[in-house]
Amino acid sequence: MLGAMPALMIAAFWLFGEAGLYAAAVGLPPAIWILWALRARGTDPGRWRTPFDIRRSQLEDRAGAMLQDSRVTGRSTACILIAIDDFALLASRLGLRAADTIQLQIARRMQAAIRRNDMLGSFGNGIFAIVLSPVPGPDLETLLSICGRLQASAAEPILLDGASAQISVSAGFALPDRVPEATGRSLLDCAEAALAEAQRHGPGSIRTYSVELHQRLTSRARLVTDVREALETGQIRPWFQPQVSTDTGRVTGFEALARWSHPEGGLIPPADFLPAIEAAGLMERLGEIILHHGLSALKAWDRAQTAVPTVGVNFSLQELRNPTLVDRIAWELDRFGLAPDRLTIEVLENVISDGTEDAVSRNIVALSKLGCRIDLDDFGTGHSSITNIRRFTVSRLKIDRSFVLGVHEDREQQRMVAAILTMAERLDLDTIAEGVESVGEHTMLAQLGCGHVQGYGVGRPMPFEDTIAWLADHEAKLASPPVIGRRTG
Repeated sequence: MLGAMPALMIAAFWLFGEAGLYAAAVGLPPAIWILWALRARGTDPGRWRTPFDIRRSQLEDRAGAMLQDSRVTGRSTACILIAIDDFALLASRLGLRAADTIQLQIARRMQAAIRRNDMLGSFGNGIFAIVLSPVPGPDLETLLSICGRLQASAAEPILLDGASAQISVSAGFALPDRVPEATGRSLLDCAEAALAEAQRHGPGSIRTYSVELHQRLTSRARLVTDVREALETGQIRPWFQPQVSTDTGRVTGFEALARWSHPEGGLIPPADFLPAIEAAGLMERLGEIILHHGLSALKAWDRAQTAVPTVGVNFSLQELRNPTLVDRIAWELDRFGLAPDRLTIEVLENVISDGTEDAVSRNIVALSKLGCRIDLDDFGTGHSSITNIRRFTVSRLKIDRSFVLGVHEDREQQRMVAAILTMAERLDLDTIAEGVESVGEHTMLAQLGCGHVQGYGVGRPMPFEDTIAWLADHEAKLASPPVIGRRTG
């Protein structure tokens, strides 16, 4: 159901312009959200039937009546939406019965935390809505206080068959003077948009609907409509960041990183457009483009007689689930006439955690058997086991930048990095540190025994057209390389 959102947003933009795009951005997520809850209920008539269950139309009508009343009395209302954080994960871990118990307990606590005339309803799936009865001029501070009180009521442990569960909730709210229309529907839509924004910022967050949020939602929705064209017209291409050996200083590879050169917005960072690509269902198409240009770059470097052994390409979880991935990569390597070991598959550490899906596991193992190198990215931030590192035939650990920043000045970080490097050496794994920004960090990592480094201190990501000149300049600098000895003992 969520997969239809990009198409619906595009249709809204074509038919109704920016107004339609805004309506889709604000209205579609909540509508799909509620439909999902109602559909889930429909699969089992006994599911989520509690005294707090309510239809969306009832809340809209109540909010609309409160807004009408405010014109006469001068008092006003507000709408708050609350969501149990990671509710789907809770339900899968604890079971549906426990999830229902949690919902009912949270609803009762929130009922006790609000006034008698305030309206509380449950949409199911851990989502609750509150319409406040009229009060004199509710403001931001008042609503933040109410949301904090609701969060505190939910935070008390919930007993489940002798065990206790600790719950957190996120909240989004809308005030009448900040929403586009003075209707109950608009008030609820905007509260849901605020809740979605809160959930983007992690568990326990609170957000309010505002003009700025409206602008961000509209911008995100427009990005979703733009990314398809950007992918097909070549606006999104890889830029290449060099990786060098700490022993010789020579280039040992480049990592291909997606960059969007927007004709009007200039260079858009990945953090801004990757969520739009994911929302549009185009992550696999992005992967195809980055892989193609990465292998094409290798052939071009070969023709220029520059020594670039490998190119690294990041693969998303969606791609790693695709049963045709290995055949596609093998075909591309054969088409370009490249040996498999010249392609490095970069996989996030959390992807090969103990809960790795069978399809993902099969693809990673098959790519390793094909001869591709496997880099375990962001190492140190996940929970991968040594068993899985061996199982997936990982070639190299990529030490996360959080361990690298200021490592030359922090003895504790040096000990942590040294421990990672010692483990890698015992497992016969190569190592690379990312996010290296200074000579001091580079030097310390070399002394500790890290095999390779990557980061702005080595070279910034650059378009392919700039790589040949950068390589020539780098080779010239190596004519008289400084000797950096490794720390012993």
